[in-house]
Amino acid sequence: MEAVAKLKNVPTSPRKMRVVADLVRGQRVNNALNILKFEAKQGAGRIEKLLLSAISNWEIKNEDAKLEEADLYVKEIFVDSGRILKRLRPAPQGRAHRIRKRSNHVTVVVDSYAASEVKEGNNTENSQK
Repeated sequence: MEAVAKLKNVPTSPRKMRVVADLVRGQRVNNALNILKFEAKQGAGRIEKLLLSAISNWEIKNEDAKLEEADLYVKEIFVDSGRILKRLRPAPQGRAHRIRKRSNHVTVVVDSYAASEVKEGNNTENSQK
């Protein structure tokens, strides 16, 4: 069973955040946390905290399962563009240049390998009939 965590209106450009998200996509949770902990990029700390939240959400959904035996991995992680704050910066000769301060929304989906294999097994059985 998968668990989702979302982070909205992060004041970082989506392009910078996607670089960090690409590092952990498809990784096992322990490996992803290690990567994020030692990554120097700007969004790594926020994504690490979000991943911990997704793990916690998974634990709440699956109270009977143990985290160590679940073999969790980052099933999906994607970064969408958020709102853009438009500001003006003075320019020469009485003009003004527009500055766009971007933000983003990050979504993480965590799932266990065992659960995904069971789902795939059921789908192949149904398609063969």
